[in-house]
Amino acid sequence: MVKWPLKREVVTSDKTIDYILLVCVLLVVGFGLLMLYSTGSYNGEVKFGDAGYYVKKQFFATAIGLLVMYVTARTDYHVWMRFAVAGYVVSIVLSALVLLVGQSYNGSKRWLALGPLSFQPSEFAKLAVILFLAHVISSRESKKHPLGYLIGMFALTLPIVALVGTNNLSTAIIILGIAVIMIFISYPSYLPFLCIGGGGAALMTLFLSMEAYRLERLLIWRNPENYEKGYQTIQGLYAIGSGGLFGKGLGESLQKLGFVPEAQNDMIFSIICEELGLVGAMLLIFLFFVMIWRFLLMAQHAEDLYGTLVGAGILGHIAIQVILNIGVVTNTIPNTGITLPFISYGGTSVVFLLAEMGIALNLSRCIPKR
Repeated sequence: MVKWPLKREVVTSDKTIDYILLVCVLLVVGFGLLMLYSTGSYNGEVKFGDAGYYVKKQFFATAIGLLVMYVTARTDYHVWMRFAVAGYVVSIVLSALVLLVGQSYNGSKRWLALGPLSFQPSEFAKLAVILFLAHVISSRESKKHPLGYLIGMFALTLPIVALVGTNNLSTAIIILGIAVIMIFISYPSYLPFLCIGGGGAALMTLFLSMEAYRLERLLIWRNPENYEKGYQTIQGLYAIGSGGLFGKGLGESLQKLGFVPEAQNDMIFSIICEELGLVGAMLLIFLFFVMIWRFLLMAQHAEDLYGTLVGAGILGHIAIQVILNIGVVTNTIPNTGITLPFISYGGTSVVFLLAEMGIALNLSRCIPKR
């Protein structure tokens, strides 16, 4: 087993943040606002009489997120260890409140109302789990019983996975994926993971079979043209196919005109393909790839196990969410309602994503500069 010295050195002024990562984040955020205006203008005009409705709200959330990113980038990432347990407990409480007094939108109860504002606790839960697991794992000095250790670490994440998964299976999958990556890095032993994975697969099968609509998604995925609920998938594929190599041009999408439901949310990647073509889509994917590469570097060069785990958790979060969103839009995997980070509409999401990027930027000071 690899052991890290758990040093708590304060970041010195001669170590600068990773400007490659910063530029990528700002480019993706700016691109997201541009595409959100293009994609959401029709729905904004029809529903609210304002073509800029969605982009205005997203711009406000982005401004808050950038401020939070600045603060977290200037704060030594070790500071968050003090709040890791409390943050995780708060995420559990908020997720439980969603089940009791949460607001529904499009049939999904995922929001808490805070006056005129709405808040999605599941977005906070992703960051809370990263910091919590990094703290707990790095605080354990010995792991004498590998299987027991792994089971214990997974058991710690089950409450939030179960609470979030009740109304938001896609986010529960992301949280579980983050946990798997972080726990495996702390104890890279394949056999125990295979045993736990087998048990997890059995539980997942049972969970899916408890609700008919979950199994129905598998049938829709295989033959979307045979089901009314496959309409969104088919229209999204039409958008992707009609974009060709270079697209129809920014703002020229036809599928966003009510054909792709809620195009500014989960299916925004299909409109990107239609308006900017394969070239535009690949450039966006390239930016995400560069971000993930920088996360990998910071996890490799972190000064302690805690930093490595935080970097790996952030890497897992972004990578899993991007892969799953594009997989859903292209019908490579069943539809699970996953947003595209920084691009899809969602104020809570962009605020916590940018907070996460701030932590990553602070951690990136450990990357050797050449």
